[in-house]
Amino acid sequence: MRAPLSVVIPTLNAEKALPVSLAAIYEGVEAGLLRELIVVDGGSEDDTCKIAEEVGAEVLQRAPSRGGQLKAGAEAAGGDWVLFLHADTELAPGWTDVVGAHMARTAERAGYFRLGFDEGGAAVAGWANLRSRAFGLPYGDQGLLVSARLYREVGGFREMPLMEDVAMARALRGRLKALDHLAVTSSAKYRAQGWIRRGARNLWTLARYFCGVSPERLAAAYRK
Repeated sequence: MRAPLSVVIPTLNAEKALPVSLAAIYEGVEAGLLRELIVVDGGSEDDTCKIAEEVGAEVLQRAPSRGGQLKAGAEAAGGDWVLFLHADTELAPGWTDVVGAHMARTAERAGYFRLGFDEGGAAVAGWANLRSRAFGLPYGDQGLLVSARLYREVGGFREMPLMEDVAMARALRGRLKALDHLAVTSSAKYRAQGWIRRGARNLWTLARYFCGVSPERLAAAYRK
């Protein structure tokens, strides 16, 4: 019987963060859960693809759009379950026990991890975890574990440059479960831009999205 889990990671110039993420994922090989690792690259100019290939990942090339990259990875995945992760997300040790238990329990609900940062950010992480539980809006840096059947049922990721994780969370409304395990994400962008400033910017972007501003306009403003 083949391992049930495909892991999909979208990347763009992620050579510094990706090795840490991949090292944590290796636990899935040892546990017999990991069927394949798919890295969907958006045109990296560093050694991201080389690093992915060295660990045996299937590397796909797509235009830089996280929604489009995630969609391409899901279409290539052959597992009964797919775990979507960001390149700078490190799953805490023991994640295979939690993921394995969820997969054995139900294919009708998707799961996401509790967010933490590699340095500081307790208040921001606390808000993210509260938002996820209270409003059903986990972000992509919390990971998404979903059965292939449920993923297809809700229409999958959309081809969009930003807010693809929010769109997916809304599609899965009422069918999301918090997994009692930590996903540690990089705090580099928060520390560079300021925790309050970046947090407020993210909240403003979410509010504009809910008000109907297109993901393309939001992505253009976000990059500035």
